[in-house]
Amino acid sequence: MTTIDGEVAPGFEPVREAFMKNFAQHGDIGAAVCVYQHGRPVVDLWGGVADPEIGRPWMRDTLQLVYSATKGVTATAAHLLVERGLLDLDAPVAKYWPEFAANGKAYVPVRWLLSHQAGLVALDQPLPLAEALAWDPMATALANQRPLWTPGTAHGYHGRTWGWLVGEVIHRVSGRSPGRFIAQEIAEPLGLDFFIGLPASERSRVSRMVYRRPAVDLTTVPVESVPEELREQVAAWRDPNSFSNRAFAVTDPATIDFDSPEVQAAELPSSNGIGTARALARMYAALIGEVDGVRLLTPEKLASATEEQASGKDQVMMSPSRFSTGYMLPTNGNLMTGPNAFGHTGRGGSLALADPEHDIAFGYVTNHIISGSDDVRAVSLTEAVRKVLEPLRIR
Repeated sequence: MTTIDGEVAPGFEPVREAFMKNFAQHGDIGAAVCVYQHGRPVVDLWGGVADPEIGRPWMRDTLQLVYSATKGVTATAAHLLVERGLLDLDAPVAKYWPEFAANGKAYVPVRWLLSHQAGLVALDQPLPLAEALAWDPMATALANQRPLWTPGTAHGYHGRTWGWLVGEVIHRVSGRSPGRFIAQEIAEPLGLDFFIGLPASERSRVSRMVYRRPAVDLTTVPVESVPEELREQVAAWRDPNSFSNRAFAVTDPATIDFDSPEVQAAELPSSNGIGTARALARMYAALIGEVDGVRLLTPEKLASATEEQASGKDQVMMSPSRFSTGYMLPTNGNLMTGPNAFGHTGRGGSLALADPEHDIAFGYVTNHIISGSDDVRAVSLTEAVRKVLEPLRIR
């Protein structure tokens, strides 16, 4: 039986039960979950194995790469610049990044970068991975790239490019790389164990990822065997020239080894944030309220940051999605805890969010990366949180 460590406040026992069930029935190998309420931790649990190759146990300070859950942290950095009057989301990107005006992009506002509306989901010519990790070559390539749709007319998940686009704006405005800005202005004031650009001294704490493919690969079965509601999405994944594929193939090679020291040490503000569930929950708690004297955004700026900017069919994911300026918003059947929640998922399992209605913040990280619709781990945890909150809704 997997050993679970940590603490749960009275009333939040259903979250512990769901966390234990994830190990017993849903495939967790090593994982952690944390919930804050009213600026204080009410759930802080971890367990399992951090490195299955050598049997290293998951400890309280084990770090996990969280893929696109990183985007929520990077978005917070951008909104912190807005809060300080240094960044105007409605100003053209070119005001801060003059080279971005190339190929008809002079009018594109910063807001559309954050809300996945810029039409820059892919590159006409993918860059060698080493150049992408070096930052400047990718920023230059994106500044020169033509939009793949008329900006502002549609939205599509900028899975990889989002980090360089938003990160370069943070760089130009603050004079610091996005990883350094986040370290100094978010992680340090809040005491967060979270990095974009992992220091070599922290690498021994990072969990090793294990990947599981879906039981059935819908891209390989006959079309008539694919559920009708998924056929358009599956057709896009089968087409190497679709946005669905090109958005995740902006480097050469397209597949990135996120366990490698070089990738973890680089700054990829869309996808290589490394930290704890506690750090994610604490950051989101500081967005919606005060945590040990620190609040990141005023209520007015938070309302603006979480206001819907794009919704409907996603040109990359080929399914409905909703975005504010940088955060994912609830859609039918998604992982959020309530209609006013906001946050971001990460490939294969990780999730971080805030629910201002109940002053709840949530973080879940895992090293078992499960692809496909059969992954119920994060949703089982958010459902447990909803179960705890239900009496509060009735009052």
